Amino acid sequence: MLDLVKPQYITDENGKKISVILPVSEYERLIQELEDAEDVKLYDEVKNLHEPSTSFDEYVKKRRAK
Repeated sequence: MLDLVKPQYITDENGKKISVILPVSEYERLIQELEDAEDVKLYDEVKNLHEPSTSFDEYVKKRRAK
């Protein structure tokens, strides 16, 4: 998917790339992919804790019982 990215670069006076220009749609897609990857990472971390968990339905039952 990265081969579809066609960035433009802003360079300093020495020709060193210092910034990137992307279409807004491309920027938003990249941000969404980063957020999705972060969600997967957090899910894996919690899953690997091996601590007891409560299903959402069970949690709701307990909250309503109070």
